[in-house]
Amino acid sequence: MTAEEHDEIELRLSELAERETAYGLFQRGRALLRRRHNAQAAVLLERAAKLEPGKGSIVEALARAYYNSGQHERAAESFRELLTIDPSAAYGHFGLGQALKQLGRRAEARTHLRLAVALAPESSLYRDALNRLG
Repeated sequence: MTAEEHDEIELRLSELAERETAYGLFQRGRALLRRRHNAQAAVLLERAAKLEPGKGSIVEALARAYYNSGQHERAAESFRELLTIDPSAAYGHFGLGQALKQLGRRAEARTHLRLAVALAPESSLYRDALNRLG
């Protein structure tokens, strides 16, 4: 094996290793979310969450992937996990409220949407979601 071939193999191995780190999986999952490939993103983000349990950024992205792929029960579970990590995460309350609304649990949804508005009163997104719920 030549030195050039050895370097090529080392490069490919390092690229593969990076893709299988929590960070690499998270970055690839976020890229899929941006392209609206939500179910595929969820698969990668689930793997990232197993490698880095309790990492808020990964849990939030996973919850978004579940919600946007129509997996509302799983989204609610992930948003609850996010709120366990950071109880003051306005987006966590918003996402949980939206997921609960989709599951027909409007009273619970209203509570979390109110919390989201209280935590981020400048957010028209959160306020509008609460107003639509009634």
